[in-house]
Amino acid sequence: MTIAPPVADRRPAAFTAHGVTIEDPYAWLRDPGYPVVTDPDVLGYLEAENAYFEAVMAPHRALIDRLYEEMKARIKEDESSVPQKDGDWLYWTAFETGGQYRKWWRKPISGGEDELLLDEPALAEGKEYFRLGALSVSNDGRLLAYAIDDNGSERFEVRVKVIATGEHLPEVIPGMLSEIVWAADDSGFLYGLANEQWRTDNARFHRIGTPIADDVELFREADEGFRVGVSETSDRQWIVIATGDHVTSEVWLVPAADPLATPVCVSPRKVEREYDVDAHGDTLFIHTNDTNPNFRLCTAPVADPGTWTELIAPSDEFYMTGVSCFADFFIVDGREEGLDQIEIHGYDGGPPKRIAFPEASYDAGLGDNPEYDMTVLRLGYESMVTPATVYDYDVASGAMTVLKVQEIPSGYDAARYGTERLKMTARDGTEVPVSIVYPKDFPRDGSRPLFLYAYGAYGHAIPPGFSTGRLSLLDRGFAYAIAHIRGGDDLGQQWYLDGKLEKRTNSFSDFVDVAKGLIEGGWTSAGKIAIAGRSAGGELMGAVVNSDPALWGAVIADVPFVDVLNTMMDETLPLTPGEWPEWGNPIEDAAAFELIRSYSPYDNVTPQAYPPLFISGGLNDPRVTYWEPAKWAAKLRYEKTDDNVLLLKTNMGAGHGGKSGRFESLREAAEEHAFVLWQLGVTG
Repeated sequence: MTIAPPVADRRPAAFTAHGVTIEDPYAWLRDPGYPVVTDPDVLGYLEAENAYFEAVMAPHRALIDRLYEEMKARIKEDESSVPQKDGDWLYWTAFETGGQYRKWWRKPISGGEDELLLDEPALAEGKEYFRLGALSVSNDGRLLAYAIDDNGSERFEVRVKVIATGEHLPEVIPGMLSEIVWAADDSGFLYGLANEQWRTDNARFHRIGTPIADDVELFREADEGFRVGVSETSDRQWIVIATGDHVTSEVWLVPAADPLATPVCVSPRKVEREYDVDAHGDTLFIHTNDTNPNFRLCTAPVADPGTWTELIAPSDEFYMTGVSCFADFFIVDGREEGLDQIEIHGYDGGPPKRIAFPEASYDAGLGDNPEYDMTVLRLGYESMVTPATVYDYDVASGAMTVLKVQEIPSGYDAARYGTERLKMTARDGTEVPVSIVYPKDFPRDGSRPLFLYAYGAYGHAIPPGFSTGRLSLLDRGFAYAIAHIRGGDDLGQQWYLDGKLEKRTNSFSDFVDVAKGLIEGGWTSAGKIAIAGRSAGGELMGAVVNSDPALWGAVIADVPFVDVLNTMMDETLPLTPGEWPEWGNPIEDAAAFELIRSYSPYDNVTPQAYPPLFISGGLNDPRVTYWEPAKWAAKLRYEKTDDNVLLLKTNMGAGHGGKSGRFESLREAAEEHAFVLWQLGVTG
């Protein structure tokens, strides 16, 4: 029996800007009471789509269950992290068998019993959604401040616990959206509140034992596009209050020993200049892109923070992504030809030591290194064929010790798979890197399916890391590729700049051209490519199904940012003002309006055949509001000329990240994999 999909009403609605009138018959799907959604028509439509999703996927439940069990069998259920020393304690986390959430533990270095810091399973009991946000132990080890979100809205509630007794102090801070940083004397901590538009425009100090209403606001940001964050320098002498958007930043310092002191600005903001700060003694280390998109490293006296002296010049080959200070050396993180590099520098100015990694394509970086005076660094490493590995690296000797390799209980043999770093030529001649993993017997005759993933926005690189869930595709004959398209910073900040604002469409064309290059290389064929993207990567999905629908055999668009024009025209939405440096401001700029209108996926749905689509959203999502995927699905249903399946699944009790809990999120992955296998005709 054929199941009829829901049909959303088309209700007259329009707006006019820059002399252009935009019709929007699905605008009613935005509940006027948002972020509270109570409109019965809106809820009725979303529930009808969810019922349709369940009915269409019902014949595939056996496959979903099989994929879920495969994925679950690859996860060590009683997984625990490698303990790490911080002061007088060793800290680690652990899951119990069957547990969705982790427990946080510690024990004294001097010996003694394990001590339970935080019991996530107990906190999540009975809740449809649970997420732990910030977590911070006081310097004396006595108190734990932590923040939780139990509906996916990312408005966290802060609580304070006496670790020894398990007792909670009476103060509770709702609406927090930041980290938590303790004052040096543990009299209180810094944090930031989200305002009504879900923007953190402040830094506040809460003194333990006093009413929340008496908390002191230390800093307030006037620019509605900026967000405020709090952190601390590596030596824990300074509390850092940082404010900025996607292109401009400004840093203020407060002594950790005197958190109510007037914050000192390191250097006043300059448009399109970013910088961040760490400290070593009386010297600030300033990582900045003021002279080159690939960043440089400067120093400045704490007493004169605005006077910068270059310590490491920028490089066209090496993209400096961060700097961390330790007592006897500092670390420079970066990427060269898209691959992670870690350099150890002495304060005496001698030549740096670069840590060597064994594979041609990999993902590596500093792990948890909480202490300032460290001689052994904790590192993380993985590749598309190498499971996540935790190392200790001895700075003096260069010796690397394996502490833990990700365990896959159902078994894993890396020799069964191959991985390569390819380059595909985009239509403007640019070489786009592609990381690919495949079964060793994979033929290059175009006969096999391929799964292609990308993001391509905000300067966010997608590393070639390991995934146990991906094995379910590889073991069914797929290749899996990551396209490192422009818009990410995989090859440096210029790579990011070349995929944003007026160059935004490079991200979309890069993705299409990578797919065509993979077809030309015999990796797959048109119609045998499954593609996926999330959030801004979902915008990518929307753009490429409009431009090249015949290439794709199945499309996964999770919480997709597809109603770009409407969202960027609405400055009341949580993210909009802060997003204008990324996409452009179509309210004030007619050229930005026309550019966004030319590619906004929702606005460019046309009567044509579309590939099979699996679209997801979250009712409580503050980043990509639920009506974006809902409106897009409704318009696609109305316009498309094919009979391919189109599914919209809205998580009614979750937000941007989908369902919480390690097994619930696995089940969602199993549903998406089952959809891909079904649509590409691959038997389970």
